[in-house]
Amino acid sequence: IVGSGCSGLFAGLNFPDELDIMLITKSDFESSDSFLAQGGMCTLKDPSDYDSFFEDTLKAGHYENDQKSVEIMIKSSPDVVKDLVKYGVSFTRDENGDFVYTREGAHAHHRILFHEDITGKEITSHLLNAVKKLKNVRMYEYPTLLDIFCDGSKCCGGIIRWPDGREEQVEADYVILATGGIGGTYKHSTNFKHLTGDGVLLKDNHIGAAGADIIMLDNMDNDLLKQSIDYIAGRAEIEISGNVTKENIERIKNFGVNYVSSGALTHSAPILDISLKNLHAV
Repeated sequence: IVGSGCSGLFAGLNFPDELDIMLITKSDFESSDSFLAQGGMCTLKDPSDYDSFFEDTLKAGHYENDQKSVEIMIKSSPDVVKDLVKYGVSFTRDENGDFVYTREGAHAHHRILFHEDITGKEITSHLLNAVKKLKNVRMYEYPTLLDIFCDGSKCCGGIIRWPDGREEQVEADYVILATGGIGGTYKHSTNFKHLTGDGVLLKDNHIGAAGADIIMLDNMDNDLLKQSIDYIAGRAEIEISGNVTKENIERIKNFGVNYVSSGALTHSAPILDISLKNLHAV
């Protein structure tokens, strides 16, 4: 498991005890954006709220969301909350001991659980402590994943650089890239500087080994999109979804993108057939 934010930690907690798990992060365990999250966690507090919750989520995502993923997120949220409470997370409660819900962002109703204004730290610190107690998980700070290696279409492990400069090839039956976002690539950002989209770039660098014909790049800014396309070029055709506007369509064409999915376009269409007029109509 590469990454020590909520995703990597929660993955480690949900694997069978008989697995030998190695978790690495290229900084210290607490320097993840999960620790920096403030607001709270949305959850389905009552089945009657499902339709509204679903619509709010789609609307916030400009209806470009993967609807199956949204469904899973919403329907699994009550069980995730139970798990977090089991690990010691203390969400704010009223005098009767019931959860207090707040409202934020695009949510039409109060469905956000929180802990003061440091919800991310509250959740992630308890997950981290729980993983540290697992006998089958070995955890390492400061090694950097340089690359993954594959046998055909199967990822078989990673090449790691340890803090002393040593490089080691680590074999694994499964590799999880939970490396976080790209906030650190910007000159001005409140994100940690080491969050540079490593998982995205490594994945794209090995796209040919996966045997894919078309690769979709979803909701990337132009800089990361260009980097990813440069990695993929010649290995597969490229489709983009999200962040397609009248203003950047010509630039995206010049990047070498083959297909586009945007808004009401539910099927891939050759990007050269998407005129500015059609894009505006969409």
